[in-house]
Formats: sequence, structure tokens, C-alpha cells
Amino acid sequence: MTASNSEFIRGTARGTAPVPLSVLDLAAVGEGTTAREALQTSARLARLAEARGLLRYWVAEHHSMPGISSSSPAVILAHLAAQTRTLRLGSGGVMLPNHAPLVVAEQFGTLEALAPGRIDLGLGRAPGTDGATAAALRRAGGAESDDFPAEVAELIRFLRDDFPDGHPYRRIHAVPGPVQGEVGQPQVWLLGSSGFSAQLAGRLGLPFAFAHHFSARNTLPALELYRSSFRPSATLAEPYVVLGVFAFAGDDAEEARRQALTGALATVRLRSGRPGLVPTPEEAERHVFTEQERAVLGTWLDNALYGTADEVRAGLDELQKRTDADELMLAMNSHGPDFRVRSYELIADAYGLPADAAAEAATD
Repeated sequence: MTASNSEFIRGTARGTAPVPLSVLDLAAVGEGTTAREALQTSARLARLAEARGLLRYWVAEHHSMPGISSSSPAVILAHLAAQTRTLRLGSGGVMLPNHAPLVVAEQFGTLEALAPGRIDLGLGRAPGTDGATAAALRRAGGAESDDFPAEVAELIRFLRDDFPDGHPYRRIHAVPGPVQGEVGQPQVWLLGSSGFSAQLAGRLGLPFAFAHHFSARNTLPALELYRSSFRPSATLAEPYVVLGVFAFAGDDAEEARRQALTGALATVRLRSGRPGLVPTPEEAERHVFTEQERAVLGTWLDNALYGTADEVRAGLDELQKRTDADELMLAMNSHGPDFRVRSYELIADAYGLPADAAAEAATD
């Protein structure tokens, strides 16, 4: 049976948003703050997202990056599951070549048992780190795995518990999982920033999440490839696209730009091999950018949306119209945790998303 896309979306309070809105969390750690504070902010943001009717909340996997605390998405998601009731939770994503498929199936089967019907398993092909760290993670191969399609297929079989007779894994069961009875399965997604995962997602009939926030020039070609490659499946009747985008809304445009600049400088340092904590707005404003750094900065700022809530909303609406995305996933790697909370509040207000007063009070 092919699932309709309306069943897949499972409804959300949209207000005046043209498509559902979601969150991608990097659990950013700013100068003068701690990982504990960053993870507490993640829980606060997840409760806020649920209170305002956002559809899903994903956590990214990164390693050996001081400014990011999300090296273990499954652990964070278990905590967020205990903090929420209806919000879909997932990985944005698990970098599959870093892990044995059976281990991922067990982790996300456990999450599905803890939060039935709410778990997304987004899978990425890159390591989410540098080559040396990838080697320390016991990851074989180069920067990206040529075995990714086979790894995805193996993982899906573990989740469904349907290896055929004669397969060496036929008697191996991922638990929690179907072998135990009426246990659900997480929804599998493919993530990407180029055409490889886009085409694979289309051929498998899976939903696709594209990282527009750091690969904007590839957005339209990748989405075209995904849609043209799509084959209906038991998961989806038609293609379904989530677009990740950096969005920083402030009470005034200047504050939004100041906070966006902190994330931009963090990215500049990361790409030059000097990862660190997310700098303060004051440090970012004082920084003298080299010509090479300015090139990275310019591209980063061009791809991000920042300003007042109405300005950010206008940018999101234009992006959705231009790409025909089915959902927008908002990301933010700014320095200040309070700013991140306020930014999502402002964006929700701009779209008229209804507030659950009791749930929103729990975010304080």
C-alpha cells in the first residue's frame, strides 16, 4: 500500500504558514556558555516548538567541534522525548558511515518504543567531521562512503526485520523491533547537499531533506533530480522535500544580523581548520576578515535569512515558492541561547502559529 502524503505529514497547526515549519538543532555552544546550557536550551526549544505547533525537531550529528554539542543525536532525542508529547523528533542526521546499521536500528528502535509514532531517522552520507576524526570513529573508507546505498538497505531491513531466508543476518533481530510484536518503526529519511542522496531517496521512495543552508547553489538541481527519480513506495505516494535554512529573527534587524554574524564567523573558522566555540557578537563585530574569509562570509550571509520577523517570513515564503518545498526546517547556530528562543517565538508569531499556553509556560 502506498501512503498518501497527507497521512505522512500527519497534520500540524500551520497558522498562515504555506507549509509546515520545523527545527534543526545544532546545540550550539557559545563563548562563555557550557554544553550543559546548550542542551538545556535544546530542551527548552523543543518544548517551545511543540507549544507553537511546529511539526518536527531534528538534531544534527557532528564530531570534534567545540561549538556544537550534538555528537550523540540518539541520546539527546531520548531526553527530548521525555520533555514533549506530540512533537516529531529525529536525526538531521545520523551519519550512517560512522555507525554499524544494526546499532542505529537498535538505538532508533528504542526511541520509537519510548515515543511511538514520533521518531524520524534521517540518514547522511558524509562523516560530519574531518578525516582524522572519522578514522577515530572507526569509520572505513574515504570522506564519503561508496557503500552508503548498501548500508541504507541493510539498516532498513534491520528496522523491518525482513532479511530473506538464507541471508547471514536472517536470525539477527534489532530490538526493540518488530520481532517483539506490535512495535512501530521510525520514519527513514535521506539527507543530502548534492545529487547523490537526492537520486537515491527518489529511487527508494523516501522523503528527502536538503541542506540549503550550506549548499544553496545545489538546491534546485538536487530537488529536480529527486523529483524526477522518485518512485512511489509504501512510505510516500509523491516526493516530499524538507529544506534546511538558516533563519535569524530579531526584535530589530541589527540584532538579528549581529547574531547571524556569530554563526558566520564560527563557520569561517571551521572551514579554515580552526573550529571553536561560537564567538560573541562583540567578537564577531571586531574580527578583521581576510580576503579569503570574506568570500566564505559573503556566501554564508547570502544563504542565510536574518532581520525582523516579517523580513525573515518574507524570505522563507520566497524560498518555499521558488523551490516548492513541502516543509521548511529552520536552523540557527548563533551565540546566544536566549536569542535562539526569542527568534523562534518571533517567527511563530509572524506566521500566526497558535500557542499552547500550558506547554509554552513550561519553556521558561
